[in-house]
Amino acid sequence: MTDSLRALVVSYSFPPVGGAGVQRVLKLTKYLPAHGVTPAVLTVSNPSVPVLDPSLARDFPPGLEVVRVRTFEPGYAMKKAAWAASASAGAGAGAGAGAGAGAGAGAGAWRTRAIRQISSLAKQLLVPDPQVLWQPAAQRALASRLARKKDDVIFVSGPPFSQFLLAPLARLRPGVAVVLDYRDEWSTYRTTYEMMGGRLAAAVGDPLEAAILRRAHAVTTATDEFRDNLLARFSFLDPARVVSIPNGYDPDDFPRDLPSPPADKLVVTYAGTIFKLTSARGLIGAIKRLHEREPELAKRLEVNFIGRIVDTELDAFEGTEALGVKRLGYVPHEEVVRALSASHMVLCILDDVAGVERIYPAKIFELMFLGRPTLTLSPPGALTRLVARHHLGDLLPPRDEAAIAENLAVRLRAFTNGGNGRNAVATEATGIERYHRRALAGEFAAVFRDALRDARRRATR
Repeated sequence: MTDSLRALVVSYSFPPVGGAGVQRVLKLTKYLPAHGVTPAVLTVSNPSVPVLDPSLARDFPPGLEVVRVRTFEPGYAMKKAAWAASASAGAGAGAGAGAGAGAGAGAGAWRTRAIRQISSLAKQLLVPDPQVLWQPAAQRALASRLARKKDDVIFVSGPPFSQFLLAPLARLRPGVAVVLDYRDEWSTYRTTYEMMGGRLAAAVGDPLEAAILRRAHAVTTATDEFRDNLLARFSFLDPARVVSIPNGYDPDDFPRDLPSPPADKLVVTYAGTIFKLTSARGLIGAIKRLHEREPELAKRLEVNFIGRIVDTELDAFEGTEALGVKRLGYVPHEEVVRALSASHMVLCILDDVAGVERIYPAKIFELMFLGRPTLTLSPPGALTRLVARHHLGDLLPPRDEAAIAENLAVRLRAFTNGGNGRNAVATEATGIERYHRRALAGEFAAVFRDALRDARRRATR
């Protein structure tokens, strides 16, 4: 089947939503037309998210149809207040028990308890995730398109995984293919990520996931390890219909006039969210050690963090400004690329948590294309194998403060002695052509055509 086809891409995370999770779907819509697939997008009109980046819309292909429908979720500020109330539960109880608490303090404590209880109830009921409140409008929008025979393929990319609840509806239209995409693992998402799920989600998670997977004509995953884990957990899956398609890089994101690193400081940059999975506590501890042991050398080091740092990780950064650590917050993607280019070394971090051996951050592919030496802090797994295979740089355990401090010291000495801080590490990745976003879109198009062929064969039966 080489004829053109129409694919509806369903993704809650889509511009103006910012962040790394947006890139996989955004770049897919950009390059699918080159492979004979006309994309349309179903997304949320009022996303409850921490960051927005309208500049990403420049990647929309000409004439892209984007259907935006509302969610009933509260705004992100309200979510954040609820999480803060839950996190401060112990501290609030202790303060309320203290002698001399005034009426104002009592009222504040009451409000905190109320918010905490409502948040806890919502966490238990909103299964599989809070974005399930987008489903009423999303289901109506999809039903309308199915009735009008607008699409050949329904491609749903999670997280959030509540979007996968659209698969049973899509299967009601014979001859329409359903493809589910795992940018992350549903099982890991409900056990590892910040503030996700409750007892009900844990109890129904596997059965719900199995029921939805049975409705898919094909499944794509972001890593080989995700694929292997799915096949091990769900024996009914046909291995031929579960395809690993990694994330990648887009050369268009890298202008020719990228800046060079400065000569007066060794600049190391991390880009991405810092949370439980990507905690920088080991790195921060190593920087403190370096300043304690070799303060004059450490003065030449500047470490930049670009992106959101969740509240539960902020305490690790207290007082680090004096150590050359800069928190730059979220900036538009094009500025991230320039900041990474203006660094002598870039960072990729995964902390030692359950399931991390099957994960690599999508940002690693942009670092790969950029060509700066990468210091990867991660337990052994998918990320370390990827870094080693393509010769991206040094690999160290994420909590080995002594080893990380020594690595930084070696690079600083080389830099101070007139080198560039690269310390004889390969500075250009090898064998990365497969990860070009255009090539990856071709792999998705092939999956779409196979799934559509299967859907039409089933319809004729």
